Amino acid sequence: MLKRKGQAMTLDDMVRGHGGWLEAGLDNGPVISSRIRLARNLQDYSFPGWANEEERVAIWKQLSAIFDSLDYGFVCWDMGETTALNKEVLFERHLISQELAVKDRGCGVYATPDECLAVMINEEDHLRVQSLQPGLDLVGAWQVADKLDDILEARISYAFSSKLGYLTSCPSNVGTGLRASVMLHLPGLVLMDEMDPVINGISKIGLAVRGMWGEGTEAAGNMFQISNQSTLGRREDEIIAHLEQIVLEIIEHENNARTRLMEQQSMTVQDHIARAYGILSNARLITSGEALNLLSSIRLGIDLGILKDYTRRQIDMLFIASQPAHLQKLENKELTPEERDAVRADMLRNFMGGKDKNSNESEAG
Repeated sequence: MLKRKGQAMTLDDMVRGHGGWLEAGLDNGPVISSRIRLARNLQDYSFPGWANEEERVAIWKQLSAIFDSLDYGFVCWDMGETTALNKEVLFERHLISQELAVKDRGCGVYATPDECLAVMINEEDHLRVQSLQPGLDLVGAWQVADKLDDILEARISYAFSSKLGYLTSCPSNVGTGLRASVMLHLPGLVLMDEMDPVINGISKIGLAVRGMWGEGTEAAGNMFQISNQSTLGRREDEIIAHLEQIVLEIIEHENNARTRLMEQQSMTVQDHIARAYGILSNARLITSGEALNLLSSIRLGIDLGILKDYTRRQIDMLFIASQPAHLQKLENKELTPEERDAVRADMLRNFMGGKDKNSNESEAG
């Protein structure tokens, strides 16, 4: 992390809290969060995939000077000065992509302390502005991203075509450069074996389905990201409205699936949730993938009113806190895979037993 004037937030602080997009008190049901991402490039510079190190460093310096002058309270991490573990923490917290995590000098990320706004520099494009909001709030996320985009566009010249729109490294982003996505928890559709038809239907209307951590990741824990695939020839409000309409339909399908599960397979569902509760409450070794699936079952139990001593937000926090880099950061040392499995099991067992529940709730609030 680069030290900036007035910068106090560190990754050690962040891993003990939660992002503002895991807001408390919202009855979002299957929806976790909404994200807007804008891809932008600077005029007169090669795109990052073709730029040499000298160009990337020049872009980094130019953009850093701008971000350091803005009144957003940004925290900055230069990939050339960030450890592999810290990069992994940033990835687990949805602040950087896998692609940026493997980059070095001249690449980095600026993020607000609440983690609701982040800007990756020299990833696939010179700029990737990301706005995250809790629940289904694509419009709110868009307004935040658009405001920062306007500020930046007044200070720098974007690569722009009057015919095509914003020019980007990937042809699918040319146009508005906007990628809108919503993260959903869909265990009902999965348990009813109805997720594949939903994915096939979504793909046919120009939307993509990815896992919890975006492109190239599997849908562990029954978490799915639904997003648009192209931006050319469509206005931002059209893209957002279309995605929101489809997400509302998916939410309805998920709620219907949960209703049918309880009507047709109530004992099976309760057993499924009870087994997850039992393992989390007693296991001594739990892998990260297993933890996500077990926590998914607990979250479903909360939604169905079967488990009343926990909240969705607590479980959503554990989805991230139980990941490998977070565990090592919390333990303040490197851990072998088996040591991580043991620490993770301890964390989850203590939480389920209530030992950490009150402190987690206080810390998250």
